[in-house]
Amino acid sequence: MTDVSVLVDSRGGNTRKVADAMAEEMGIKAKDVATSPTDDAKVLFLGSGTYGGKPGEAMMKFVGSGDFSGRKVAIFGTSGSLAGGQKMIATMEDALTKKGATILGIYHCRGKMFLVNWGHPNNEDLDNAKKFAQEMLNKS
Repeated sequence: MTDVSVLVDSRGGNTRKVADAMAEEMGIKAKDVATSPTDDAKVLFLGSGTYGGKPGEAMMKFVGSGDFSGRKVAIFGTSGSLAGGQKMIATMEDALTKKGATILGIYHCRGKMFLVNWGHPNNEDLDNAKKFAQEMLNKS
């Protein structure tokens, strides 16, 4: 069993940038949740972009098919709007809690979408993501 993994569902690349920053901070590589259908890490960082106020399909498939009893999860994501991002995070948090996960914390930042939020996630967003990763590891 590995200690920590970062799994991401990102279509536009915004959430992937955040995942890569977190993983780099922890000295590991982020993996695409669609091509890593199982993961036995003690601490999981699960991130998704926001698609119509919902997490990506691959992320929800991973969560729906997994047993997270006794596992610690940090949730992260990006979105074009704050309301959509909050709804997406809440959906992931609810699904993971029902599957037995202990939620360590949540990180969200803006991501560019069409003509909105150009330049995000920016260096400040990525630095904050790295800080979040360290804080979550300290809590686990």
